[in-house]
Amino acid sequence: MSRLVLYRKYRPQNFNEVIGQEHVTKTLTNAISANLVSHAYIFAGPRGSGKTTIARLLAKAVNCHDRSGFEPCRKCESCQEFENASSLDLIEIDAASHRGIDDIRDLKEGIKFSPNKEKYKVFIIDEAHQLTKEAVNALLKTLEEPPSHAIFIMATTEIHKMIPTIISRCQRFDFRRLTVAEIIKRLEIVAKKEKVKIDSDALSLIAINAGGSIRDAESLLDQVLTFSKGNIKKSAVVSLLGLADTEMIAKFVNFLVKKERNEAIKYLGNIFSKGSDPSEFIKTLISYLRQIVILKISPTSLDKNIILISKEEEKILKDQAESFSFNDLSKLLHILIEAENRMKYSSIAELPLELAVIDFIEEEA
Repeated sequence: MSRLVLYRKYRPQNFNEVIGQEHVTKTLTNAISANLVSHAYIFAGPRGSGKTTIARLLAKAVNCHDRSGFEPCRKCESCQEFENASSLDLIEIDAASHRGIDDIRDLKEGIKFSPNKEKYKVFIIDEAHQLTKEAVNALLKTLEEPPSHAIFIMATTEIHKMIPTIISRCQRFDFRRLTVAEIIKRLEIVAKKEKVKIDSDALSLIAINAGGSIRDAESLLDQVLTFSKGNIKKSAVVSLLGLADTEMIAKFVNFLVKKERNEAIKYLGNIFSKGSDPSEFIKTLISYLRQIVILKISPTSLDKNIILISKEEEKILKDQAESFSFNDLSKLLHILIEAENRMKYSSIAELPLELAVIDFIEEEA
């Protein structure tokens, strides 16, 4: 039997286990307690921010047979079926692959029937912005006159692609990207449950590289735990995931500050030959330079959500900020962002970055 990945194994099963999104959970739990649950919701926000998790919690809570307040009991038959994904009254549709009018017509036909066992039949439509125009129009009529036993929850990462007539018929909740501190808190809980020791710097590095997504953070942690045993340190995370640590980036930026083209290219070749991922390197480099921009605007504004640095590295960062002009930083960031996009299609992943270095230094020479 295959091993269950961490983000599925430790998916929150109660509202009080959800980290972040308090503005969403507070409103929903108040509605559940007061029996004022709406017939339709839109959950909008970045991937991995908890939209589907909270949608499933809502579905479980409204159908719990022995609920106290807003939390599902997790013991009744209904809760057990929802947690095991075996409930016939929870219908999840991935609009990325089921986006046509025929799929929505099938859904509409299913809505007509009462729930098999529960009070509500809950429909979760993931990536709802990918529904075709015809499918949306078919769904619209159902949202206007929904049966009393149906609850719709649409999740989307691109709310701007949802038509206003759909949004106006739903309660909308905007999920925010999680902070590094919130992700670290969640990773600490998971690590404790897995009975593994992992250094705080290692957890911070994973959290920073998760891009605000708790699912991505738990996937990264999963990779580390698969290959490491004992006390996991920051160096192991850097090595296993091919990440670029701040010390590595700082050394490279020094070459850019001094306009040392040959040394910069040699340095890239050296670190990539040792296993560093060019895509991760340029992503961290852009974040590092963004922090330099922020420091130039406000010398005391060090954002721990952007990079993980020691006191010694902080001094180096501030010295580099003084060495760069705003004009240099602007040009460099534009060149690097373009190189990052080109990497996706390049047969030699590091080549766009090497060309970006040459373009920046030659232009400044």
